[in-house]
Amino acid sequence: MQVIADFHIHTKYSRATSNKMDLESLAENAKLKGLNLLGTGDFTFSAWFEELKTKLEPADKGVYTYGGIAWILTSEVATIYRDGEKSRRVHHVIHAPNLEVVAQINEALGKRGNLKADGRPIFSGLTSAELVEMLIGIDKNILVYPAHAWTSWWAALGSFSGYDSIRDCYKDQTKHIHALETGMSSDPAMNWRLSALDKYTLLSNSDSHSPWIWRIGREANVFEFDVGSVSELNYAMVNDAIKTRRGLKFTIEVEPSYGKYHFTGHRNCAINLSPKQALQFNNICPKCGRPLTVGVLQRVEQLADRPEGFKPKGAVGFKSLLPLYEIISFATGTKQLYNKRVIEQQDALVKRFGNELNVLMNASAEQLLQATKEGIADAIMKVREGKVKYIPGYDGVYGQPVFDNAKFEELKTKMEKSAAEQKQLMDFKK
Repeated sequence: MQVIADFHIHTKYSRATSNKMDLESLAENAKLKGLNLLGTGDFTFSAWFEELKTKLEPADKGVYTYGGIAWILTSEVATIYRDGEKSRRVHHVIHAPNLEVVAQINEALGKRGNLKADGRPIFSGLTSAELVEMLIGIDKNILVYPAHAWTSWWAALGSFSGYDSIRDCYKDQTKHIHALETGMSSDPAMNWRLSALDKYTLLSNSDSHSPWIWRIGREANVFEFDVGSVSELNYAMVNDAIKTRRGLKFTIEVEPSYGKYHFTGHRNCAINLSPKQALQFNNICPKCGRPLTVGVLQRVEQLADRPEGFKPKGAVGFKSLLPLYEIISFATGTKQLYNKRVIEQQDALVKRFGNELNVLMNASAEQLLQATKEGIADAIMKVREGKVKYIPGYDGVYGQPVFDNAKFEELKTKMEKSAAEQKQLMDFKK
């Protein structure tokens, strides 16, 4: 049976999240998306934990059901500490085997920080290695891995507060790290350029803060399990598939250029630069003189020991997609979020083909043409076939898909001209 899982989400108890992030809305939208296994997120928050204990129904060992969806107990925590004369800010995803173990995790973490402030708690002075040692000491079946491992500000390999390797981050506890989350601004191909990452399973999750189908499952993991229904899954089965990659068929990614931290730049000054261009400015904003936010692509270039295009033997593949709402929005020139007409066209396609991922991955060109406008059908196929180009995201700004090649060349030339002009101006000031 195919199982599509998004392990990393947040709830209404985390900062900057939708008040619709509850079990009911998540289950409903997961089915519309095409997901059948979700992480609960935020199990460290007491009100959410109580709701999980009350509403989740045990299916098999460590997997629960609610609303026709299977659930695994997950959460994200942040650690801030000093190491090597540098402030480290690392986010971690945690999978727990059952509610009883979650109670023990919450008791232990509650002694190290405030679990009541946020669904994604921050622990000051707790190192990444100490966190893992604490968790594995509670139960050896707990799974821990770095969240959005490359994100500039809060990540194990981030340019500002991370490390140059997973081992540097988790030290003697690295033996318990079996996976890493690639994040929206990187994909497996970028991670394959670092030989030191070959040992880790590359997972993709949405880190969603709202339940809508253009958010949850925009990045996900596709497994094949020998079960008849998701209610027959168990935690050990899923955990083993993550650790060994047996059963993990591919991951669903957004194009990294669409991510908010792919290129290097400075949002306040509208400076968006490739790694080569950023180095010409010594990673200093040419407008305001402040340090640029070094993007994921540049960070990968700094650490890579393999050429672009290298694929390790046995690597799990991936498919690059965009949320259907985004495709329709850009294809029709409708830029604002929550546009009623775009949502209506999205919902009609989802209803026709059963779920969004079925539209994006499986519906044929002929079927799409029968179900929607030619421009939308063409845009869906272009995304599926990798024929869409992007103006890369930077410093918290999403990238921009461009479906028209002439328009892309125009925008690209404008960006390059702007960078060249800024370089000339900087050289003149010197």
